[in-house]
Amino acid sequence: MAYPGKAPSRSDSALSTLPLLIYLAMAIGLMIADHRHDFGTLVRDKAALATQPFWWLASSPTMLLRASTETLATRNQLQADNEKKQKDLQLAIARIHRLNAVADENVRLRRLLGGTRGYALDVRMAGIVDIDLDPFRQRLVLDAGRDAGVKVGQALIDSGGVMGQVVEVQPHRSIALLVTDPDHAVPVQVARSGLRTIAYGTGRTDVLMLPNIPQSADVKVGDVLITSGIGGRFPAGFPVATVTRLKPDQLRLFVVGEATPAAHIDRGNEVLLIGNLPPAVDVGPPAPAGMHNPSAEEAAAAATAAAEQAAEAAKLKPGQKPKPQPKPPAQVD
Repeated sequence: MAYPGKAPSRSDSALSTLPLLIYLAMAIGLMIADHRHDFGTLVRDKAALATQPFWWLASSPTMLLRASTETLATRNQLQADNEKKQKDLQLAIARIHRLNAVADENVRLRRLLGGTRGYALDVRMAGIVDIDLDPFRQRLVLDAGRDAGVKVGQALIDSGGVMGQVVEVQPHRSIALLVTDPDHAVPVQVARSGLRTIAYGTGRTDVLMLPNIPQSADVKVGDVLITSGIGGRFPAGFPVATVTRLKPDQLRLFVVGEATPAAHIDRGNEVLLIGNLPPAVDVGPPAPAGMHNPSAEEAAAAATAAAEQAAEAAKLKPGQKPKPQPKPPAQVD
């Protein structure tokens, strides 16, 4: 043992280096054993397993921070996606509503046009601008007027039946009187029996009055009333109403009937203005099949030439022959 102030001896130096040599020998032995028998891997695995909780505790703040950031980013992304989906859904719903409205309008227009199929009629479509359903004044304002060819007296129909008639025409607007107006009357006919009568408006949108029906008349509840065509204002054959009630009048001499209008008085956006077309004049026998069908201009020219020829023939003296007329050019079909 070395004491202060005294130089260490050789034996003390040897004792101090002996542990170092022992440590080196142990290290070399462990290295050789690890190289040959892989003892170090087993020791490291056990040590790693033992130190794993300490590593988890040490890295938990970083892991929590990263998880919170990812969760927040995912939540924000989900909210943005949800808002986008909601906007797309609202837009799709609006488009579906628009398509439904267009489909309903298409159905109404088809019904309007289908109601005139089979009739030789002049048909014009008009939109409803305003409607007045006051009990004492029931009228429509249409967006078509004199400039569109609307005339006073034209009948109005919708997809259900007769709706009224035009009573006033302006350049760009027209006013129509509804069949339910107290001042309106339309000649009708029972489709089943052919009985003719007149349907009067009552000021109510759901009732037409049929007064002065004979007791012996063939009319029943449920009969369909159509226009008879008498008077020439309403074309014949269009539905007007359906009989819903029959009762005797106060003197019990006639039967009074009530009918529900066939037209949709309180709904709808379009009506058809209808009128009878002038009959086509066809003078003479029909042309044989395969012959040229002359146009209106050719027929007029032929009529003029025939008239001139007749005038010249009237001016001729007895026994004088008329001048030969040039033949018209042949028509090539």
